[in-house]
Amino acid sequence: MPAFVTFGRVLFAVLFIYSGATKLLGIPGTASMIEAKVTIPALVAPYTEQLQTMAGMPFFQILTIAVGVFEILAGLMIALNFLARFFAILLIIFVCVATFYFHDFWNQAAPDNQANLIAALKNLSIIGALFIIAGYGRGPRNAEPAYGDV
Repeated sequence: MPAFVTFGRVLFAVLFIYSGATKLLGIPGTASMIEAKVTIPALVAPYTEQLQTMAGMPFFQILTIAVGVFEILAGLMIALNFLARFFAILLIIFVCVATFYFHDFWNQAAPDNQANLIAALKNLSIIGALFIIAGYGRGPRNAEPAYGDV
């Protein structure tokens, strides 16, 4: 059974690793998509302007890079089963926020909202899997070999 759990973690983590790599390989396109969906609150705007000045690039490109790196890092940590609970909890928050901003089916008319509804339900199942990972963490330690049943 431990081999199945390990294999499942790796396959699950591929989703986040691929998604993060895609963001990093298409920074301008992803940044413009994020910019179209996310509004920066006036309270935070001065800080984002400072970040833009320090980095020499638009804030949404900085955000795209940060999100891409986070997704790759979190996916690798879950796949390697290192700090899996911590990164699963962070990913739960991330997926909830992404669902709210990017799959807002509740703001769309009935025939047009179908794709976003399906994507939101997919994200809900991902959140469920992340709760399982957060709940079990590394799992119990047995005295027997980890892959003895394969």
